[in-house]
Amino acid sequence: MPTYQYICKHCQHEFEEFQSIVEEPISKCPKCGEKPQRLITGGAGFLLKGSGFYTTDYRSASYKKDAANDKPPIPKTDTAKKSDTSAKKISKD
Repeated sequence: MPTYQYICKHCQHEFEEFQSIVEEPISKCPKCGEKPQRLITGGAGFLLKGSGFYTTDYRSASYKKDAANDKPPIPKTDTAKKSDTSAKKISKD
């Protein structure tokens, strides 16, 4: 549920109210009893992290290329020696 901000034009009292979206705006100022005005606010920003969100899953090709260049290189294994020994076993028969 969102938190709404109000200001009373009569007494200048500012307050917040935790309300459901479907509830009617507050009709009485808690300080003077006059009708307050609900303010339009930016609210709190939030950042979506992890897989499944646009900012992490749909990056540009240049971003992915730069990110791949930042990774440490994968150590190479010596596959030539393994294939040479298996070839020798086959050739002995």
